[in-house]
Amino acid sequence: MRRWSAAALVAASVTLGALLPTTPAAAVHGAVPGDFNGDGYKDAVLPAPGANVSGKEAAGAVVVLYGSSSGLTASRRRTITQNTSGVPGTAEAYDRFGAATATADLNRDGYADLVVSSPYEDTSKGANAGAVTVLWGSANGLTTATDLPSPSQSTTYYGLDLAALGLGAGARTQVTVGGWDASVHITGPFTRAGGYGSRTLNEDTASVESVALGDFDKNGVPDPALATSRLGGLSGGEIYTHAAYGEQLKGNGLIVASGDLNGDGYADLVAGDPDEPEKAGVDGEPGGRVLVWYGSASGITKDTTPVSLTQNTPGVPGASEKGDAFGGSLAVADLNRDGLADIVVGAPYEDLAQTNAGQVTVIPGRASGALGTGSYSFSQDTSGVPGAGETDDLFGTTVSVGDVNKDGRPELFVGAAGENNFTGAVWTIPGGTTRPTTTGSKMFTAASVGLTQASGTLLGGNGLLWVI
Repeated sequence: MRRWSAAALVAASVTLGALLPTTPAAAVHGAVPGDFNGDGYKDAVLPAPGANVSGKEAAGAVVVLYGSSSGLTASRRRTITQNTSGVPGTAEAYDRFGAATATADLNRDGYADLVVSSPYEDTSKGANAGAVTVLWGSANGLTTATDLPSPSQSTTYYGLDLAALGLGAGARTQVTVGGWDASVHITGPFTRAGGYGSRTLNEDTASVESVALGDFDKNGVPDPALATSRLGGLSGGEIYTHAAYGEQLKGNGLIVASGDLNGDGYADLVAGDPDEPEKAGVDGEPGGRVLVWYGSASGITKDTTPVSLTQNTPGVPGASEKGDAFGGSLAVADLNRDGLADIVVGAPYEDLAQTNAGQVTVIPGRASGALGTGSYSFSQDTSGVPGAGETDDLFGTTVSVGDVNKDGRPELFVGAAGENNFTGAVWTIPGGTTRPTTTGSKMFTAASVGLTQASGTLLGGNGLLWVI
């Protein structure tokens, strides 16, 4: 397992240029597809936080691939940067625009909106203060944007991670932002002019690595969940659904996601804990693990005991091996259309035919019984998946799910930040009758979407790459 020290990061950044920052921060989630232009087809979001813009190294970009009845093609795309007309700010070196992204119809106008962070943006609040921008959907797509500021006057890496969820009007639509100084929770109503209902600044946890939103108590209002940065003596950081001292949940991790795994109407919380255990038999699992806390009428509390899943869990393919980083990326969505959300788990350091080639595992949701049965996996060595697994490809750096051809069968999206000298790549694996099928799978490289620099583009996002 790679645990980057500050010194190692500095050395790596000198060697690899735009690949790594000189601070052990991360950016975790990538946006699910959203219909940004209202044509009835969801559009895919391919972040490229290492992209050079107008000679500015790692200023960052987001590539939108437009959905259609025939799926996605590299020719039907739009690239958005901070130099794009209507987007606040200016592309500057190492802003890393696109480091985290999230999708929701924030202003309830029928068009999906795209929330984009640039956590290394220098602002009047200081160096690496960070910024979060909302790109507003319309009949013409994403053409206007406004900033979504933090109420803190001394932000640090604001926008390390983002979550957005719309369950209805007003406060039922929310955005949560993670940062090293605090987490910020923003409720609707949101307006295209940049208005919002309320903002809450929470400084009662350690630095926030990952955020998620889910209705854990089924009251119709999203609830935030947080994963902090690593803490001494733990694999991963602390997990919260109530961001207050002493309210950390049992278990830990570095990334969180939510969805209803058992079909009881309550969102469940899932955390990826890819670290090796600090205390054998007490904390973490060799090769990494995923933890599941089930929602209930009282939500998820510090008394809720999680279920632990590893590659040694019955039904889960493979075997737990030191350094796999199982749980290094995470998404929760219904891939087999049975009404139950499934867990998509990346293990970017999985050794296959090549070292650190990477693998993605899907664990189907179950109305009853133990999770694990019926699980399956994909890698670049899976028949029908384009390309071939190579050393340090890191297939599974990021994962997301969404239906881009409106056939009712959601596609699986997998990023591999290490592909092609860390220019990165994203695969779309089409939805099938009972599970995604590799037939018709596509691979989008950085060059194929017009990002032609030689290294460090990180198409698909870097996920937890900088901290695992």
